[in-house]
Amino acid sequence: MTEGPVAPDAPAAPVGPQPGDPASVRLDVWLFSVRLAKTRSGATADCRGGHVRLNGAPAKAAQAVRTGDEVRVRRPGVEHVYRVRRILARRVGAPIARGAYEDLTPPPPPQMMARTPVRERGAGRPTKKERREMDALQGRRRD
Repeated sequence: MTEGPVAPDAPAAPVGPQPGDPASVRLDVWLFSVRLAKTRSGATADCRGGHVRLNGAPAKAAQAVRTGDEVRVRRPGVEHVYRVRRILARRVGAPIARGAYEDLTPPPPPQMMARTPVRERGAGRPTKKERREMDALQGRRRD
């Protein structure tokens, strides 16, 4: 038997509850199992720090997670929203882990960012006028 690339008709990762899945599992175990936390202790620390909410309420690490629950995980700058589609009690591969939740995170708002002016190499230091223009573009100008 020869090994080669995966056929395009290969079955996708199972989605939804599977036979043998537990009815519920601890929140920190689920976060670790679906790869939303690098370690289980990290998932526990996120819960203790108030960065995780379960169905809109602050969550403790030992709370039970069931299919259909909404889990909110706050990361620097954005809050991710997930709906539990499958309960996993053990850490699994990434394709299976992605099928265990639905990402409901809204897209980030478009941002207007001013580009920093680029000076030619060897052009020397900016003049006072150029520094004022750069400060104005970056919103640091004081009038």
